[in-house]
Amino acid sequence: MTELSEVVQSLKAERSHPLCAYIYDLGHLKRHASRCIETLPATCRLFYAVKANSEEPILRALAPIVHGFEVASLGEVEKVRSVAPDAPILFGGPGKTDAEIEGALQHRVSLLHVESAHELRRVDYLAGRAGRVADILLRVNLRGPLPSATLYMAGKPTQFGIDEEDIPAVIGLAKRCQHVRLRGFHFHSISNDLDATGHAHLVAHYLRLTRTWAARFSLDIAYVNAGGGLGVNYRQLDKQFDWEAFTTELNQLLPDECPPGATILFECGRYMTAACGAYAVEVLDIKRNHGKDYVIVRGGTHHFRLPSSWQHSHPFTLVPLEGWTAPIERPELRDGTITVVGQLCTPKDVLAYDVAVERVRVGDVILFQYAGAYGWSISHHDFLSHPHPEQIFLEGGAC
Repeated sequence: MTELSEVVQSLKAERSHPLCAYIYDLGHLKRHASRCIETLPATCRLFYAVKANSEEPILRALAPIVHGFEVASLGEVEKVRSVAPDAPILFGGPGKTDAEIEGALQHRVSLLHVESAHELRRVDYLAGRAGRVADILLRVNLRGPLPSATLYMAGKPTQFGIDEEDIPAVIGLAKRCQHVRLRGFHFHSISNDLDATGHAHLVAHYLRLTRTWAARFSLDIAYVNAGGGLGVNYRQLDKQFDWEAFTTELNQLLPDECPPGATILFECGRYMTAACGAYAVEVLDIKRNHGKDYVIVRGGTHHFRLPSSWQHSHPFTLVPLEGWTAPIERPELRDGTITVVGQLCTPKDVLAYDVAVERVRVGDVILFQYAGAYGWSISHHDFLSHPHPEQIFLEGGAC
């Protein structure tokens, strides 16, 4: 963090306008991704979920390291193909259009995750019209119960996947289709799970279900996609998902649980990129209303929607900046408790709340950590037409 503070100092020295920037440490990203790949069990493959952060430098940095990319739109397919023409691609998500299915076939997507019986019929028809056979996985919406997590895509009514009770009928339909080849199953049930051992046992549950269906319906299973869902702890940054414990547990479970000859796929986004990015915003004003102290920054949830979306107070550090040159008094607050808000005309534009600080001044920079995933990519960029933040990509070590 000291190095990143120095980067902020340098950036601010080069600018006369208030600083507002995403800063990404590509060196950190590459090291983290490489460590994950190197420690995976031999039967596993790690794909990057593009939805977490689809900036071109991020994709270019990961392309030589990960085993491929997971996408959820034709636009994401095209972004991947622009930097990695031959990389394996997994295509998931509900509500695929005909154009997306046709585009997936044209761009040689490796596996299509089929979300319903109707989508299966459409893939079969469109693949046949293109003179192709599409390799597919059926996405399963498990009945549960599931481990504790922040978001659930299965285990309860959601728009994702095929109800576990309906899987036998859809397997039968897939076997009757002439232009699809059923290669296995896709399970992406939860998001932001922090329990490494529990998550490994969830993967084992996926594999046991797959083996049951394979035996019952005489299926040749090539792939089991265990999804993503590995968490980031935004409340305690020093207590993150234990990758080593996860892979150690997998190594113990897979020999007994993995279907013979199958490859286990993981599609991680947040866990891959969160730590490599920071959102740096300059303090514009400090004010007190109804007994609470507010720090207003150049930026807000239109740039960094994650805290509002997940309803948490996002962790940050303060970078003090000297050299105040304005011909007016510099506002400051000492030994206070602050709520950090942006420039939007809504009381929901809150990035952090009730945080104790020793000192904060107008002109200082607040550095939101672990902002490399689901930050800029999910934000409503043009609300109120404020300028976009800078996007700064560093090759060295900063984050």
